[in-house]
Amino acid sequence: MATAEEHRMDAAGDRNRKMEASCEGQAGQDSWSPPKKNNLLYLVDENPPWYLTIFFGFQHFLTMIGGTIATPLIVCRFLCMEESDLGRGHLVSTIMFVSGIITILQTTLGVRLPIIQGGNFAYLVPTITLLTTTFPPCDTIPLANMTAEEKQEVWQVRLRELQGAITVSAIFQVLVGFTGVVGMLLTWITPLAIVPTITLLGLSLYELGAKQASVHWGIAALTMVLMILFSQYLRDLQFPIPLCKAGGGFQVSRLPLFTFLPLLITICISWSLCAILTAYDAIPEGSTARTDFAGSLIQDAPWFRVPYPGQWGMPTVSVAGVVGVMAGVISSIVESIGDYFACARVANVPPPPTHALNRGVGVEGIGCVLAGIFGTSSGTASYSGNIALVGITKVGSRSVVLCSGLMMLLFGVFGKFGAVFATLPEPVLGGVLIFVFSVVTAIGLSTLQYVDLASSRNLLILGFSIFMGMALPNWLQKHPDAIQTGSIMLDQSLTVLLQTSMFVGGFIGFFLDNTVPGTDEERGLVSWHENLRQADSSAISGTTSIYDLPYITASLRSLKWARYVPFFPTFKGFRKRASAKNAERGNIPL
Repeated sequence: MATAEEHRMDAAGDRNRKMEASCEGQAGQDSWSPPKKNNLLYLVDENPPWYLTIFFGFQHFLTMIGGTIATPLIVCRFLCMEESDLGRGHLVSTIMFVSGIITILQTTLGVRLPIIQGGNFAYLVPTITLLTTTFPPCDTIPLANMTAEEKQEVWQVRLRELQGAITVSAIFQVLVGFTGVVGMLLTWITPLAIVPTITLLGLSLYELGAKQASVHWGIAALTMVLMILFSQYLRDLQFPIPLCKAGGGFQVSRLPLFTFLPLLITICISWSLCAILTAYDAIPEGSTARTDFAGSLIQDAPWFRVPYPGQWGMPTVSVAGVVGVMAGVISSIVESIGDYFACARVANVPPPPTHALNRGVGVEGIGCVLAGIFGTSSGTASYSGNIALVGITKVGSRSVVLCSGLMMLLFGVFGKFGAVFATLPEPVLGGVLIFVFSVVTAIGLSTLQYVDLASSRNLLILGFSIFMGMALPNWLQKHPDAIQTGSIMLDQSLTVLLQTSMFVGGFIGFFLDNTVPGTDEERGLVSWHENLRQADSSAISGTTSIYDLPYITASLRSLKWARYVPFFPTFKGFRKRASAKNAERGNIPL
């Protein structure tokens, strides 16, 4: 196995020798034991051999695909799209294709960390609200009496409305990122604003997961049990994997597959069970738990199909749709900023400075604009699961994620590939969603570790924001005509916005925590802003070159005006540096 001294060599030839030495010394040992110096096999700016790059990139692809395909499959129900409609497969292929584009952009020009982009559940709540408040329910539309063209127009009209809402609201995200507003707002985005936002994202979707699981509770329960079994009880179980050996040949290494592929393995097992039950007619005809419920969808799907902008027609824009989806954009921004810091910590690099945060959010906005124009049915954001995979595999290489992005592009043009995943049985998807939504809820609550839960102030803000975030949207769903301002456009906008639970709860938490008196220690700001202080210190000391833009950073440093551009590595901030007293209190200079 390679020694610590070998890993301090920085020449390309030394890196190759390091890899060979690691291969030679792996017999009878864990081949993935990281170097002692940095606990990583490959740093962010290092490139593994091409065959390992493909292998590691494919792992990232497998890790993200389950969550990515779930979003369009859920939205299909609210688009009034039949199970046998080819559009289901096209939507899956499109979101995969666009995810590849934005992953490549984010890794090269955005925050420049090894971070995967894909469909985000934060857009799901406002999407469902928009489709159910703007259009009549699907069960009131006589699809059985319509021609194929008429059926297609029914769901494409809805999708075009969603496209316009995502595209226009994403422009806001682009502006917020590239103008530096994100960096300015970081001191106002507090734990008690984040907790209700993320927590309500998970809680508000419980009914959707239960509805899909209720198609066949037995299969859904098995899916959930397998997810818990693989991700928790068997996560450290090692599987033999053949790997290359220096000088030729192979040798066996061991990897904890259940640690980073529990979702995919679970889906494959439950899906296979559904196929067996379908073959023996153990599931009633017409049930979406059967693997043949989509008819000839796979056979009719084309082998190759390249997604393109405007493939569903010209997007339409409404104020209500844009305002509603804006809640998803804000939630996505908050979530992604947390992912950037988590990824930096796992990849063993300094925390991202303000210019990298601005650029990352701006590029994510560009990705959401593309998602809207292409018609993916969802915006895109960072994937936390793939950040965990970096820590598991000890591979922080940026080129590995680039390779994964290229795979997304490749599989996105294979029409049959998208059609296969579009036939995922509904109770399998429901079981997965219940598990995922519960984890999202817990992630939101985990931010409470920063605040003082013995404070009556904090308990009031926390309880009131979460309770109102559930109560008000639920009441408005039962009384859709309650808001009467005299303006139809304003009524629709307020209805969509106030039916989005994560916006209601997040706004209440944000407002109360920034207006109700409380000390920084009580609010958790001292520990919460520690990452930002580290990032600012790293930027000043010049140790964050990992976030520099390729090829042009050296030239930018010679331009005085470049220090005022919020997304350039030379950015110094809009304000003067905070005093030592403010720094001690946790206020971050911007």
